[in-house]
Amino acid sequence: MRAVIAVASRLRDPGARRMRTTARRKWVGACATGALALYASVLRPRMQWLGTTKEERTATYPGDDLIPGARRYGAMATTIAAPPERVWPWLVQMGCDRAGFYSFDRLDNAGRPSADRIHPEWQNLRAGARIASAPDARRWFDVALLVPEQALVLRASVTVPAARNFDPALRLPPAYSDSTWGFFLTPTAERHTRLVVTGMGRGKPHPPIVVANWLFWDPAHWMMQLKQFAALRRRAESLSNVPDATPANAGAGLADESTLHSAAAPA
Repeated sequence: MRAVIAVASRLRDPGARRMRTTARRKWVGACATGALALYASVLRPRMQWLGTTKEERTATYPGDDLIPGARRYGAMATTIAAPPERVWPWLVQMGCDRAGFYSFDRLDNAGRPSADRIHPEWQNLRAGARIASAPDARRWFDVALLVPEQALVLRASVTVPAARNFDPALRLPPAYSDSTWGFFLTPTAERHTRLVVTGMGRGKPHPPIVVANWLFWDPAHWMMQLKQFAALRRRAESLSNVPDATPANAGAGLADESTLHSAAAPA
């Protein structure tokens, strides 16, 4: 009985409760610090450059100079067992107002399934066009550069935190994000496609947004990009999706790469 009373007394002791609370906080803090250190030193660098070779990580890509003062935010790559001409039609029909993004449709396409076939009516994408990046079409990507079967560079210039598109050639907002999302196709000796997805970015976001990007948005982007890679491989490698003929207007009216650079670069 005396032992029970002693234990009960210790449980009621405010000093003992404070010590237990402090110990728990220290344990949680140590775990959080360790998790952040693991993420920053191991997981983040691995995911940021997942699947890329040294040459792909250090290469210069078309459109890298579109945003003055921008920095590369990473790159991811995959090999698709189909030539570029079979991969390209899936890329140019992307968009919430078109074929979707072949990723997690509940997150980026209002739950509508991404297209599982090539749509001829969506094959005439041109530099300067817009494709919706949100289901309500209130936000969009600008097609900043397009070289058929080689490069597609989308640009998103949005305010922070409202995520409203703005014209980067005009006065910049107090807080903003300006970045590119580029898809670069290279044929291999096996008539496969090496697809590198990378981009450049700059901005003046609020500190909480920087932290949120670092902890949440970047990992979400990596997961969605991996999902898109898998979906593109499945679609492009399927013989049932091989078109009978390339649409006559695919790539029509496109300027060469140097023209697209100068046309899309901010003033």
